[in-house]
Amino acid sequence: MAREFQRGHKAKVSDLTSGTDLYVGVQIAGPGLTFDISCFGLDADEQLSDDRYFIFFNQPKSPEESIQLLGAQAGDTESFRVTLDRIPANIHKLSFTATLDGAGQMSQVGPGYIRIVAGGEEVVKYAFTGSEFTTERAVMLGDFYLKDVWRFAAVGQGFDGGLDALLKNFGGEVAEEAPAAPSQDAPPAFAPPSQASAPPAFGAPAAPQAPQPAPAFGAPAAPAPAPQQPPVHAAPTIAAPMAPQAPAPYGQPPQQPQFGQIPGQGAPPAAPPYGQQPPAAPPYGQQPPVPSGQQPPGLPHGVPQGVPATGAGLQAALQPYKEAATGQRWTSQNQQLMRVDLTMGGMPVLARQGSMVMYQGKVDFGYKGAGFAGRMVGNATGQEMQLMRCTGRGQVFLAEEGAHLHPIELQGDGICVSAENVLAFDESLQYEVRRIEGHGIPGGALFTMQFQGTGTVVVKTHGVPVVLPVTPTTFADCNAVVAWSSASQVIISSQVRLRRNAYPGHSGETVNLQFRGAPGNFVVVQPYEV
Repeated sequence: MAREFQRGHKAKVSDLTSGTDLYVGVQIAGPGLTFDISCFGLDADEQLSDDRYFIFFNQPKSPEESIQLLGAQAGDTESFRVTLDRIPANIHKLSFTATLDGAGQMSQVGPGYIRIVAGGEEVVKYAFTGSEFTTERAVMLGDFYLKDVWRFAAVGQGFDGGLDALLKNFGGEVAEEAPAAPSQDAPPAFAPPSQASAPPAFGAPAAPQAPQPAPAFGAPAAPAPAPQQPPVHAAPTIAAPMAPQAPAPYGQPPQQPQFGQIPGQGAPPAAPPYGQQPPAAPPYGQQPPVPSGQQPPGLPHGVPQGVPATGAGLQAALQPYKEAATGQRWTSQNQQLMRVDLTMGGMPVLARQGSMVMYQGKVDFGYKGAGFAGRMVGNATGQEMQLMRCTGRGQVFLAEEGAHLHPIELQGDGICVSAENVLAFDESLQYEVRRIEGHGIPGGALFTMQFQGTGTVVVKTHGVPVVLPVTPTTFADCNAVVAWSSASQVIISSQVRLRRNAYPGHSGETVNLQFRGAPGNFVVVQPYEV
């Protein structure tokens, strides 16, 4: 049975299907609208470092044919064949997008979807409608992304700038893409992927009748679940960086027009010397106290002297600190600041009380009590967390005392973290106090918090931590260890000796934690002792 995804939902591909030769279908339409549906193959930095992995009607397949454009079929506006085990190692993400060709907005589209079919059987589907968007002209629908294993995420992120903004977001060159479309005839270029042999070959490895179930599923059944989802997903979208906001335009458009105009207006005959020898151009400035060699003529509004010519002004100064909007639920703004988008996933977040530094949208903050039993356990073990519950539709920014923040996404696995090192986590995660047996320390045991399930927990550390693999000889100071995989076996190793403590000057390293476990387990240690 196919799983119905909502915006922000993610899953391992292996949990959806055992196949790796997959069919991806996109259905999107609107009255009088024309769409270009594409796939971007991105590197580890989520950039289009190789233009050959921009798959669209003029380039219907990647070099090794791990990504192929198949054309319209089985009720889908566009379809692709993706062979995950043939994708080269430098490609870490496949982003499937839809952009408007011509006038219109994404708010005008009807019910649509992106779906994955394996062996002729639909395994997952993310449905959307135009009510989820406003003035956007491009949408990222879904992603395959590599995180240890291949995973699939329903994105539904809009861009006001259309294809140009989408290309710039992925590091592409708009100037090179624009002349490519008129230089080639679209129908001949589109013909190879939609040849008659492509669909049977795609269905053959998984099931002999792969092309047949797709038409039976068809478009008529697709709109049924779609109208139920607009209230859940009516989320504000993030406009992509437009041309004036990109790093290059910040350095060029504000300066070049004025650089060409001011010298021409002030003293036309003297313009060449100004361009050749800036230090010797004081006579050309209209403000004599300001040396023209230090203040470029493109900055006429009192910019301080000595500003670099590559970028100046308030916008250029603040550009490195702008909000990072990636379309994900959890986004690191920098090492000490975390942003969570409550509109993604539709679930509340539990955060440490007082950790909110800013929020946008309609967000409610409520007290999250642990109950009588929880308070008793927390007081007895030292693992009590004072939490607040963040709900609503908006973005919340979290931080605490400049600590380094690290989002850890759990996909059914578990991790043990000291309560002192937890900043926030999704309410979908289950958590409990875990006891570590031992001797030689007061109380005979240590305690930690164990998180399990599907969601994200944000761990805070003093400084940049180190992650070590668990081996039979892995020891860590219990005051410096931050977290470890829940499958690890933890043993308290006490070096307390009567003779050693009877004399001054011992090492002070009396209680350590020894970790044991199968390969793949880990321990996180910070360069700081609590």
